[in-house]
Amino acid sequence: MIFAGIGTGLGGLFLSIGALWLCIIIRKRIKQKEKNFKKNGGLLLQQQLNSIGGSIDRCRIFNSKELDKATDYFNMNRILGQGGQGTVYKGMLADGRIIAVKKSKVVDESKLEEFINEVVILSQINHRNVVKLLGCCLEVEVPLLVYEFIPNGTLFQYLHDPYEELSLTWEMRLRIATEVAEALAYLHSSAYLPIYHRDIKSTNILLDEKYRAKIADFGTSRSIAIDQTHVSTKVQGTFGYLDPEYFRSSQFTDKSDVYSFGVVLVELLTGQKPISSIWANEGRNLTTYFVECIEENCLFDIIDDQVRKSGEAEEIMAVSDVAKRCLNSYGRNRPTMKEVAMELERIRANSRDDENNIQKCYGKVEYICENRSN
Repeated sequence: MIFAGIGTGLGGLFLSIGALWLCIIIRKRIKQKEKNFKKNGGLLLQQQLNSIGGSIDRCRIFNSKELDKATDYFNMNRILGQGGQGTVYKGMLADGRIIAVKKSKVVDESKLEEFINEVVILSQINHRNVVKLLGCCLEVEVPLLVYEFIPNGTLFQYLHDPYEELSLTWEMRLRIATEVAEALAYLHSSAYLPIYHRDIKSTNILLDEKYRAKIADFGTSRSIAIDQTHVSTKVQGTFGYLDPEYFRSSQFTDKSDVYSFGVVLVELLTGQKPISSIWANEGRNLTTYFVECIEENCLFDIIDDQVRKSGEAEEIMAVSDVAKRCLNSYGRNRPTMKEVAMELERIRANSRDDENNIQKCYGKVEYICENRSN
């Protein structure tokens, strides 16, 4: 009886110690999550969202467990892409929604600022051609961003990957260009505050299941006051897409985004990369060669074969003229993105009208032939 009592007492003691130890572990984990939340800018995020009249509720806060489960613990097989700011994984939430989770690299102060900036910027944007931010997770060692999943990769791969089977037709390229232009026009003119993207390039343009364009990656973007004309920063961006005026002055304007868009437009027209050994060996880049071809009346020497086959010469020349104006060395001489979007939409509308007229004429010819045979 004595031994049984001692055994029962020891069992109860061990159980109590185990429960106490479990409570300590849980408390430590909670404290670590709170520490990570503060370290990853949770309070700063709350402050900045409040400053634009929003709240952290507009950006869902995911917990680490659901994102671990969604990505199979960030399995290497789930990687969609890697870049300077982090790695993007494909995942599936418990409700069946497919998501893309961007895991930042080790966060220093500048990277944390980019992370918070992207959340704040995207929380202000509601446009069909801008990738949608679903939320973030701040309780982990490095912060996570959760986006809608865009299934068809980047515009870059369809233009430059030799193993890509789908070749974009002229109609698809013109539509994509128009969608990107409309999204940038929205950012510059219709968002809560004007937004400069600051890193427009073909790898930051995603294509959805219907190959519609979605602008992504707002880590270096900036909101500005309505009466501001530029932001003064150290030069950031991707070589080949950088506005030369910004490079000289360190002043980024809305026309700097226009220049970068002009480079993307040239990519769509030529199927060539902005920077490659072809241009480097000749001491120039794609855009300077493109402008030279226009001025020397040999534009179609540089136009992509697929564009030549499926596009009308008049339309190609009209879009090339838009690209040339976007690439003007002086920002003040470039059109605004709103003007660019309107011009591209006009070209598309004329293209659709021509196609409809051809269909109508073809239908009339068939009807006449049918009646004659009867």
